[in-house]
Amino acid sequence: MIDVAVITLFPGFFAGPTEVGVVAKALQTGAMALSVINLREYGVGVHRQVDDAPFGGGAGMVLMPGPLADAVESRLQSHKVLLTPVGRPLRQTALDRLAGYEALTLVCGRYEGVDERFVEEFIDEEISLGDFVLAGGDAAALAVIEGVARLLPGVLGNPRSLENESFRDGLLGEPQYTRPAVFRDRSVPEVLVSGDHGRIDAWRGDQRVRRTRERRPDLLE
Repeated sequence: MIDVAVITLFPGFFAGPTEVGVVAKALQTGAMALSVINLREYGVGVHRQVDDAPFGGGAGMVLMPGPLADAVESRLQSHKVLLTPVGRPLRQTALDRLAGYEALTLVCGRYEGVDERFVEEFIDEEISLGDFVLAGGDAAALAVIEGVARLLPGVLGNPRSLENESFRDGLLGEPQYTRPAVFRDRSVPEVLVSGDHGRIDAWRGDQRVRRTRERRPDLLE
């Protein structure tokens, strides 16, 4: 079982998505425990302030270190991740590793960023969804939660589905087909209905390499 906590300014963001699919299954089976911590509850003063203008000037606001430190205080024994555009891009290998922790704390960045002193003292790693900017780290935290949940024992109906999916061997997944065999005059590739499993495996391998070369040549490099 993995104990996951999310520190966020928008706890309602996580209500719906965690009640469906593999995350709900992980929670129902006890493979994952999830708590959402409202950063505003640790804010300063009557207005529960959590952000302030950046030293040195500039646009936007920065999350203050004090409220964040107070919010994470009870999670010091967990592996602490900040979701931020300046983090390392999320990869399947990172999800595999994160799923192995007993406790995980996901801190959702917001505004122009987080005071670096908090990052240096409390954060174990920084993760980004990619080369783009969102309003905050909440969507990225959800991606991590779902990516970890599906790796936990007993969550997927068929664990073998993890073996040959995209990125497992550095390649994208092959094209998939199901019934009917003919859809709007387009037929399933003959090899998939041949019954020759050797040919099928070879075709799938070729398709994985071809698709990766066309769409993600950086993976081949």
